[in-house]
Amino acid sequence: MAPAPLSATLSATLSPPASRLEPAPGWQKGFAFTADSVRLCWREHHDPRVPAGRPALLCLAGLTRNGADFAHLAAALGADWRIIAPDLRGRGESGWARDSLTYVPLTYLRDLSLVLAAAGVERFVAVGSSLGGLLALRMTTAHRSAMAGVVLNDIGPAIEPAGLTRLRANVGRGGNWDTWVHAARDLGSRNEAIHPDWGLHDWLAFAKRLCRVGPQGRIIFDYDPRIAEPFRLPHGDAGADDWAAFDILAGVPVLSLRAERSDVLSAATQADMQRRLAGLTAVTVPGVGHAPTLAEPEAAASLLNYLDALKSGEK
Repeated sequence: MAPAPLSATLSATLSPPASRLEPAPGWQKGFAFTADSVRLCWREHHDPRVPAGRPALLCLAGLTRNGADFAHLAAALGADWRIIAPDLRGRGESGWARDSLTYVPLTYLRDLSLVLAAAGVERFVAVGSSLGGLLALRMTTAHRSAMAGVVLNDIGPAIEPAGLTRLRANVGRGGNWDTWVHAARDLGSRNEAIHPDWGLHDWLAFAKRLCRVGPQGRIIFDYDPRIAEPFRLPHGDAGADDWAAFDILAGVPVLSLRAERSDVLSAATQADMQRRLAGLTAVTVPGVGHAPTLAEPEAAASLLNYLDALKSGEK
C-alpha cells in the first residue's frame, strides 16, 4: 500500500491543548543525561515492520524548533523507517542549560552523539532543517562512517547575510498569548511572507509545534530564550568550515531542498553545492520561505523519492 502524502497529514498536529503536545500514537520518548546534567529528550517512532538493519532517520529541527516538527512524517514513512527526532538542549522536553554559552553547535553535536548511543543507532540518515542541517553537515567529523544519507532542508555551507540577520533579530523575541488562536494569529502575522498560503488552521498547527502552555496558563515559546545569547555574538561560530564538512559527504547520497523565497540559502549556493558534490539532488520548493515544513507536495515527493532510492540500494 502506498504511503499517504505528507501534505495530507498536517492536521494530525492539531491535538488538544496541553502543557506540551504529547506524541501521536506510535511515538514514544527517550531520555539521556549529559555531563553537565541536562536531560535530553527525543521522540521516536519505531514500527516493528521496519526491516532490521535499515538506517534510522535522525530528524534535526531548526534553531527555535523541536522534534514535534517531524511528527507528521510517521504517516508517510513510519512503516518503513525508524524515526528519531531529538529536542536540542533548551528546547521542547529537553532541559535548559545552566550555562547559556553551551547553546552552541559543538555542544549540540556532543549531545547528539549521546542520543545516538542511548537510542542504539548505528547508522542513520540525517534530515536537518536550518540549524539542524548545519549540525548534519558537522556530524561528518565524528559520524561520517555511520551516515547513510543527508537531507539538507533550506541550508547549506554558506548562509545569506540577510537571513542570518533576520534570524538573530527574531530568536529570543518574546511571545505570550491568552489563547492558541491569539498565538496563531500573531505568529501568522510575523511569518506571513514565509508561508503566504497558510490559513488559521495551519498557523494553529504551527503554534502548537512551537509553543506550550506556561505556568501561568498563557501560551509561550517552548524554548529557553537564552539560546539567543551565543547566536547573537558576532563571531560566535568562528572557525567552522562548513564547505570542508560538506566535502566530506562525497559518496553519501545528499538531497538539498531550497525554499523558493529563502533568505538563508541562495540559488547560487545550492548550485555550487550541486557542482561540488557529484550525485547531490537539488530541489526548489515553490511558494515558501525559510524553511519548508516537508509537508509541501514538492518537498514530500522529493523526500519520498530520495528515501525510496536508498531502500532500493539496500543489499
